[in-house]
Amino acid sequence: MEPSSRPSSRHQQLTRLAGTVLQPGFVGTTVPDWVRRRIADGLTSVVLFGRNIVDPEQVARLTAELRAENRDLIIAIDEEAGDVTRLEAWTGASRPGNLALGAVDDVDLTESVARDIGRELHAAGISLNYAPSADVNSNPLNPVIGARSFGARTDVVSRHTAAWVRGLQSAGVAACAKHFPGHGDTSVDSHHGLPQVSASAEEIAATALPPFVAAMEAGVRVVMTAHLLAPAYDPELPATLSPRILVDLLRGELGFDGLVVTDGIEMSAVTARYGIDGATVRAVTGGADAVCVGGEHAGEATFDQLTDALVQAVLDGALPEARICEAAARVAEFAAWSGSRTRAVTTDSAASDIGLVAARRALRVQTEQGRESVLPLVGAPHVVELSPTMNLAVDGQTPWGVAAPLSDLLPGTTSVRLTEADLAESGGLPDLVDLLERKVLDPAAERSLVVVVRDAARHGWMSAAMTRLLGSRPDAVVVEMGVPNGAAPGAVHLVTHGATRVSGVAAAEFLAGRR
Repeated sequence: MEPSSRPSSRHQQLTRLAGTVLQPGFVGTTVPDWVRRRIADGLTSVVLFGRNIVDPEQVARLTAELRAENRDLIIAIDEEAGDVTRLEAWTGASRPGNLALGAVDDVDLTESVARDIGRELHAAGISLNYAPSADVNSNPLNPVIGARSFGARTDVVSRHTAAWVRGLQSAGVAACAKHFPGHGDTSVDSHHGLPQVSASAEEIAATALPPFVAAMEAGVRVVMTAHLLAPAYDPELPATLSPRILVDLLRGELGFDGLVVTDGIEMSAVTARYGIDGATVRAVTGGADAVCVGGEHAGEATFDQLTDALVQAVLDGALPEARICEAAARVAEFAAWSGSRTRAVTTDSAASDIGLVAARRALRVQTEQGRESVLPLVGAPHVVELSPTMNLAVDGQTPWGVAAPLSDLLPGTTSVRLTEADLAESGGLPDLVDLLERKVLDPAAERSLVVVVRDAARHGWMSAAMTRLLGSRPDAVVVEMGVPNGAAPGAVHLVTHGATRVSGVAAAEFLAGRR
């Protein structure tokens, strides 16, 4: 390289600062060479996704490789448990999610479950968990939060958010309250569009903010932003990009002095208008300290693209140098704090059954008068699972449902899982029963019928299919594995408050009379 083409010392410094504020994901189950090089150049954080994980032992080897490059490296993951799991993406979650914990409403149980998660993450070498969701699910038709929330009541969400933070951090893993200033009262999935919260500032302060305050009082060190528009605070910029929300509200009014990290910056809620470069620059300018990227755009090219965008923004004056220095300093401070906890805290990684205990306690059952004899199931049933298209926060391949655990308890159980596309291909609802008989060895009518749904109230096709099935089989059992809507169709209606593997096990035990 000719001397005239070498980066200036200022350019190198800015590149290092940019690498500090980015939290990239990568592809593979071992450390890519580009990640090693970038850590040497100042990269301070990485994020693990399901694609990086085989089992806990492999994750521990991976994190050890990463920390060999920087012992204080922030290694983050999105492990909410429940419907959003990365560590158990291929096996199904062994702990129920927030909605189940909120339904039980035992803060000691919530703290114990979170501590159990923390022990496993700590043993795997992970230092930051993007959880819990502190969102109050005040809109029951919310397409992206739902069972990820502790519930629809602010007081319930507040006390369980605090308990979750205490439990996780007691195991040496930093918690992250999300999605500020609250994603519960929305009707658009921010992966695909820009949600808007129409409530007034007073309503938001009374309903959505208290769980974040509770998290701060419990010692949470990280808050994640929401990609949504809250006109009561800022009619132009989404929260992730808004100084009015991140600086004036979060830091000024609420007094938060920890690390502010963005939700995945590649999501359409912010990139559709600003592009990934523009959203990244505006997020740091607006008050975010760290930018999460790599859920959908992982790799060296994206990291370099965003690094260049941040550097150029400083050189152009669009991003004040003092702001990126402030952000990088917060990241470095957090890295030192979390790194010391990762090294200092000794945890017991012994297996725990707390997840199954919690899932069992979260079950709620309602039996139609005169149908008490339906349970326990006699003989192997037929199970119909109606499966929705999941949002991108939930890995659609993660095992869930009731059919598999019922097969273990009642050998000979038959099952079919149907999507909206399956119904369309079969000719629609009028042909549903025929479709079932074609897909199973025995006609469904010859067995007890179990219909499993997931957020039926949000999916018209699912509600209609369930109604069609119950019209033919009024003796059927319905298991709702999403957010219940108050209705209780079926001879027996069982609510699990989440679609985790362990919730399916708890439901199957109950149906088979094994507990």
